Amino acid sequence: MAVRFLQKASVWLKKHKITVVAVSCMGLLGTNLSYHVFPEQTFKLLHECWSQGQPAELSESLCGVFQDVLRDVGVESTDSYRAFAASGFHPVSAGIPWLPSGCLVGIPPNFDSTAQDKKGIVNHVVVINGRQVDWESSEGRALKEALTFSPEAQKFAIAREVVYLRSGSPLASAAVAPACLAGTFMCGSALKLLLGLSRGPAVLRGLCNLVTAMGGLLCFCVSSDAVTHHLDCRADRRAARLSQDYARGGLEFYDKILSRNRIFRGLMGKEGMKIYAPSGNLFPRHWFRIKYTPYTYRRSLIVNILRELQA
Repeated sequence: MAVRFLQKASVWLKKHKITVVAVSCMGLLGTNLSYHVFPEQTFKLLHECWSQGQPAELSESLCGVFQDVLRDVGVESTDSYRAFAASGFHPVSAGIPWLPSGCLVGIPPNFDSTAQDKKGIVNHVVVINGRQVDWESSEGRALKEALTFSPEAQKFAIAREVVYLRSGSPLASAAVAPACLAGTFMCGSALKLLLGLSRGPAVLRGLCNLVTAMGGLLCFCVSSDAVTHHLDCRADRRAARLSQDYARGGLEFYDKILSRNRIFRGLMGKEGMKIYAPSGNLFPRHWFRIKYTPYTYRRSLIVNILRELQA
């Protein structure tokens, strides 16, 4: 029974393989874009900051900073970009500007803190390894300092998210998987045609399909990481080139992220050593992939841009 079903499925797939691949590519693209197309219903629910059982409100000062950034970046339709209070320690974003749902930029509570007033940090509970961080301890004071950003650093961090969305980066990132799937299918078909395996033994065809699939997976891993690296660096570069203040803010932003990660590495013990490198970068989760653009590299990029602007 099972053998007969597999034979029928194989015949059906051969007959409709182009349709199956096309539908699969569209499904992958739709899945990858889902939280950019519906950011209010997906992305915001995941990242929204809550306070006393209610969604936290963004302060007037941060709303003003957000509008200043939109003006500096040159956004004409400011209604397409909306800010909300997000959990975490640095801004996050999602959306496509020209869609009706627009874009959302999440700004974390620590951006409400200044060198004189740390309310945006100390009013929130941070638990690491099951223990609440004591803000008056040496590690707590160091973490407070690493989480406190100047207005310039805040503007840079928000600007890079706006630039990232404005330049169509979500679409480019989402297109990698379907492009690799379509490319794998075409390469597999061409390879079998060149080797004369289209009507050859099933074992050889299966081996060819396996090799092609492994090549496609490798291509996806390399392409995905390369596109992520390019899009991150492009957003950093464009945000830093807005002015010297933005470039200086970018340098401070990445300096403090590296400092924060080094503190987390110490507070988290063995688990922290697995996640964070001594430099403050994130360790790759897989030995053959680098999903995150190293913060040290991004910092070096900002340093070079600042030197150019000062020259």
